[in-house]
Amino acid sequence: MKSLSILLISLSFLCIPASLKAQNADAWTKEELKMANTAGNAPYLTGEEKDIVIYMNLVRMDGERFFNTFLQDFIDDYNEKMKQYSNYERLKISRTDSYYRSLKNDLKNIKLLPAFWPDEALSWVARQHAKDLNKNNFAAHNSSDGRTVKDRIGKMYPNKSNGENLAFGFSTGLGNVCLLLIDKGVPDLGHRKMILNTSYQLNTVGVSIQSHKTYRYCAVIDFVALPHPSR
Repeated sequence: MKSLSILLISLSFLCIPASLKAQNADAWTKEELKMANTAGNAPYLTGEEKDIVIYMNLVRMDGERFFNTFLQDFIDDYNEKMKQYSNYERLKISRTDSYYRSLKNDLKNIKLLPAFWPDEALSWVARQHAKDLNKNNFAAHNSSDGRTVKDRIGKMYPNKSNGENLAFGFSTGLGNVCLLLIDKGVPDLGHRKMILNTSYQLNTVGVSIQSHKTYRYCAVIDFVALPHPSR
């Protein structure tokens, strides 16, 4: 399973704080936030990379609540940012858009899915690919030397189900997660399905956000099925 999302203009990134917004944090209990923060003690991840993990976990914990809180903030901030561009009408995320409406419907059914756990080795794999994307200025799942997702992850974790999401244009954890969930322009909704997966048991993630020559930022999220960690 592989998915790729490319934002069409290079300047459309968001300056959303790495920490949870106060008004939205109030919608979740301290215990829920603690449960979602599986990457809190991962020193190999940046704050924004940790945010990718916590936001993915929150949407899996309660999809409808995530939709009504963090996703709404993302859309408001994104659309405000897009107003500076002449093609605003094409770039904005409309709440009447089919992708928005389908996400609303999908998230109504998401409740208490198992959390993702970060992995240092898998994050190294993700980081190497993100650096390759930047260095060679391209956007694809295959590496510049031709290696596939299966090749890269399989070398670290052979004979395990795996997958990868790529997102471009966002520096923040929230921006990347919401972009992948909305999945605008991706007919099979591959990114959304990967984050909300239930059948593949892809419970372990590696995350990296790096700069990108064309899109300013790229995020690589690698997934692998491993025995559930006893933490």
